[in-house]
Amino acid sequence: MKHAGETALDQLEPLLARVRALPGLTEKKRGVFYLKSRAFLHFHEDPKGLFGDIRDETGKDFDRFDVTASGEALIAAAQARLRV
Repeated sequence: MKHAGETALDQLEPLLARVRALPGLTEKKRGVFYLKSRAFLHFHEDPKGLFGDIRDETGKDFDRFDVTASGEALIAAAQARLRV
């Protein structure tokens, strides 16, 4: 699964705006967010749709969320992990 390209990120722009509003995150590259110095959230595209990967609670891996239709679950997970 490849990282989301510009066209896919254009489709996700409303979701990206919501992620940008979360405290503590820095967008190093469009659609790639860091928490302090560690990758926290990024997006992928494949024939099945668009997906967001967010660092899990252990900090060792990422959980994948389908954001093709809605990013609500991803936003909820990010808020929980950021304790917002």
